[in-house]
Amino acid sequence: MSRTALRICPLCEATCGLTLTVEEGRVTHARGDALDVFSAGFICPKGASFGQLDGDPDRLRRPLVRRGGRLTEATWQEAFAAVAEGMGAVTRAYGGAAVGVFLGNPNVHTVAGGLYPGQLIGALGTRSVFTASTLDQMPKHLSCGLMFGDHDAIPVPDLDRTDHLVLIGANPLVSNGSLATAADYPGKLRALRRRGGRLVVVDPHRTRTARAADRHVAPRPGTDAALLLAMVHVLFAEDLVAPGAELEGHLSGVEEVRALAADFAPEAVAAHCGVPAGEIRALARELAAAERAVVYGRLGSTAVEFGTLSSWLVDVLNALTGNLDRQGGAMFPLSATARAPRPARPGRPYVTGRWHSRVSGRPEVKGELPAAMLAEEMDTPGEGRLRALVVVAGNPVLSTPDGDRLDRALAGLDFMVSVDPYLNETSRHAHVVLPPPPPAQSAHYDFAFSTLAVRNTVRYSPPAVPLAEGALDEPEILARLILAVLGQGGPDADPALVDDQAIRRRLDRETADPHSPVHDRDAAALAAALTGRTGYERRLDMMLRLGPYGDGFGADPEGLTLDRLLGHPHGIDLGPLRPRIPEVLRTPSGTVELAPAALAGDVPRLRAAVAAGAEAPALVLIGRRHLRSNNSWMHNVPALTGGSNRCTVQIHPEDAARLGLTDGATARIKGDGGEITAPVEITDALRPGVACLPHGWGHDREGTRLTAAAREPGVNVNQLLDGTRLDPLSGTAVLNGFPVQVEPAG
Repeated sequence: MSRTALRICPLCEATCGLTLTVEEGRVTHARGDALDVFSAGFICPKGASFGQLDGDPDRLRRPLVRRGGRLTEATWQEAFAAVAEGMGAVTRAYGGAAVGVFLGNPNVHTVAGGLYPGQLIGALGTRSVFTASTLDQMPKHLSCGLMFGDHDAIPVPDLDRTDHLVLIGANPLVSNGSLATAADYPGKLRALRRRGGRLVVVDPHRTRTARAADRHVAPRPGTDAALLLAMVHVLFAEDLVAPGAELEGHLSGVEEVRALAADFAPEAVAAHCGVPAGEIRALARELAAAERAVVYGRLGSTAVEFGTLSSWLVDVLNALTGNLDRQGGAMFPLSATARAPRPARPGRPYVTGRWHSRVSGRPEVKGELPAAMLAEEMDTPGEGRLRALVVVAGNPVLSTPDGDRLDRALAGLDFMVSVDPYLNETSRHAHVVLPPPPPAQSAHYDFAFSTLAVRNTVRYSPPAVPLAEGALDEPEILARLILAVLGQGGPDADPALVDDQAIRRRLDRETADPHSPVHDRDAAALAAALTGRTGYERRLDMMLRLGPYGDGFGADPEGLTLDRLLGHPHGIDLGPLRPRIPEVLRTPSGTVELAPAALAGDVPRLRAAVAAGAEAPALVLIGRRHLRSNNSWMHNVPALTGGSNRCTVQIHPEDAARLGLTDGATARIKGDGGEITAPVEITDALRPGVACLPHGWGHDREGTRLTAAAREPGVNVNQLLDGTRLDPLSGTAVLNGFPVQVEPAG
């Protein structure tokens, strides 16, 4: 007998609601949930393949422990005992600082990833934390930290109300969006057109989104910062700066920005960007003239040499044109699990570099070190060398520069733990692998993406299918891992202790805060009032009650609780985004600081790059996204392979003729970190001088269990990098716009 169950899709940032068909404990079909308050029935090929991914026969069902050099199945008790022994040996000999942590992209798609990593890092006492952020969006975190005083205060495009949408290095019709959580991008762009709006795409690749644009501008990769600063120059030069009365009192640094942009006239940057000066001026004039407009930049503008400057200038343009914190512009979402708003007040200076990486001396940002530095921190001899690693939902061998070096470094560790459902290119090196259950057996709440959503909603999915016999859910796995690291992970250890500790700490802070809805109340009594079947549900209930829509533990009978949310299985619509800049700002001045010293200090580097524009390399490489893929972790689903989802090097016909390349032949691509070969795909969708390869491939290493991925392994584009090319402010790896040599493979 079949039944249906609701589940929020965890496979990309769109977070669409799904209706699953379940037969005998197995998901056999997935369709869009037409009643979902956020996605209203939209589904993409990834969501439609939910059942195949959930039931993938290559998923690990039991822990693996390395014995005699081989990974073999073990009980959970044996696995955590091995963790305690292995980690204990390292920390006793070298201290917790000798243990590193790598958190991969899927962490932000799970309840466990939203709640437990901070406690794990605290238990280890390490500063060697690496995540996918420095391969992706860290420049945006840093620019927002400097401008707004909070690195998580990221404004998103108000897609449902804008009249003029400018996308920089983004392809949301394929990626489904990123750092702007929005279901059904195709529908939102059609709605933009119906209300007479305009879409502008700035991208060196004529992507699916660019083909739908009213204006497509194709600059040289990596030159977005210069182009954006030239647009700022035009706003000042043509007296088009108009922040608006609502925002003007919250801005500082306008004149400093004017001075920074003075040398970046469109005519001065045109050759560097490969965009005519007149087209740059038109971009700025159209943006200023639009009634409600927004500029939004993504990976093509962040994982580049000037990623932090590009991220900063996106919001400078929004502010100078009066489109920051305004309907139809760039606005700040208000998540149901955020803290209840506090009174506006100045904050402390936003700082980075509180510590540095041991080998290259790279500064921390947001408590993290550059992921590109992970290998050298492990394989460079000397005091402080990393000797153990915990990897949670990550595959850095494929996602970071120079995977071959990292592969060797992982093999030399004293101990490694991987929390992963697959034996992949990274987890194959682990001494213990702890596999979480399939997503249908897991609860889901979007802690991260609700802070980036283009409409405020709240949704929760309990597990659609009961846990398999003998399995542990991911929150319990991470809780037991924390206890094992602390030396408290014996067979009788209670993982609820980890949740109880988190609840106690949060309630102690809240009851001591005069601006909290539970100020001066009894923390123990509040903890006893929490509902939920599990520790993570009790934590979710606490966060909802303390949040901006919460009941304040009874203070507002109509407020949000877990019980109320469970009564709305399709979610609760909390309304469109609203202006809220005063409560967001935490800068020392209490204003949006448009010209932070760290960013202003990097402009001379950009000026020098513009001056050297004539020395640009003949060919640079960029990445690309596939609708039926997500980084390295969806290539083992047969329904998502083949077709356009191929690992080919795309190249313009002019470059192909110049280099002697033919369509379908094999090319050799060389970069700083090595060389790879890939099939050639000739297309005029790229501007000349640009090659394009997708990220996340290279499933050809021994010792993995990825049957479908191994049939079409592709090549690892990040092997072309040696890790030295970084945005110096954020430590983000330059994955777009780096020079390569391409030739026939012979």
